[in-house]
Order: sequence, then structure tokens, then C-alpha cells
Amino acid sequence: MWCGGGMTDQLGSAGAQTTAEVRGFLPELAATERLGAALAQQVPSWLERLGGARALCLYLEGDLGAGKTALTRALLTALGYQGKVKSPTYTLVESYNLAKLEPPLAAMLYHFDLYRLQEPEELEMMGIRDYFAQSALCLIEWPERGDGVLPEPDLTITLTHQESGRGVALSSTFLKATELEALVRSA
Repeated sequence: MWCGGGMTDQLGSAGAQTTAEVRGFLPELAATERLGAALAQQVPSWLERLGGARALCLYLEGDLGAGKTALTRALLTALGYQGKVKSPTYTLVESYNLAKLEPPLAAMLYHFDLYRLQEPEELEMMGIRDYFAQSALCLIEWPERGDGVLPEPDLTITLTHQESGRGVALSSTFLKATELEALVRSA
């Protein structure tokens, strides 16, 4: 369910960038799953926009139990992945082969969970830059723990606990407000 949105200007290293922001409400798990499916529908075109030059980077923010892994599971399922989807809390990253997508689209999805990360520099030791230097989809839970090492997000999805259901906020310098509104409305 869509609630509203807007645009703000943020000064980036190359000048002013427009950030689109939209907020909504997900009353039940099924709404989170619909949002994941809507994201999956758009992934091929978003990757195509990038032209294979780098990974599409999505930050997933929210407290423990907010629905970040449920959203990831729904996105993967909608992309056609049929295996088990688990949280990479102890492994830092889970890799999923999405070979059903054709070039120049991604063949891999990397799901990172940085909750247990002690220092951002640990990401350098695991070769984090290699994941982002290819055509892939990278979903990152707890991205603030990788500050200074992770690339800027193409889309940030913030899930918050509410009395009944979850609040959702989407922000992006890569997507337009109308694109974000369509995603939230689909949930």
C-alpha cells in the first residue's frame, strides 16, 4: 500500500543528485512477498541499464525480524530460484546462480548479511570489491556495518516494525520516484 513520496537533492561527488523517496505500509507477510516479486520483475531492466559494467546494489535496512530475509526470499523465488533461501548471518554471503537470466543480465545474486561484521575492513579481506565489479545483483543486510567499503546503493529498502505489519521506505538516486511508487503500490 502506497503512502507517499518525494524527491530531495543531495550533493554527490559529481554534483547534485536527485534522490527519490517513497514510503508505504506492508500489512502482512504476503505484502512483503508481493514487493519482492515486484522487485524481481524489474531486476532485468535495471541490470540492463547498467550495461554489465557493475553489480546492481540494494541495501536492506531494518531491525532484527523486520523482514529483510523474507523480502530476499520472495525476490529469489520470483526470479525462479527453487532452492532453500537462508540468511547468511554466519557466512556473510550466500550465492545464488540465476542462470535463467540471459546476458547481459546477472547470472548471480549475492545476499550479504553484515550483522556479525566487526570492522568494515573485514570486507576487503574477503574480496568484496570483486562481487560488485561484475554484472550481478547484490542484496546487503546491515549495510551500515560496511561503511566506507561498500559501494553506494542503487536502491535502499528500509523495513520497520509497526503495530500491525511493516513500514517500508524506498530511496534511490538510480530510480525515479514514479518507479518506486509503482513498486510500493504493487505490494
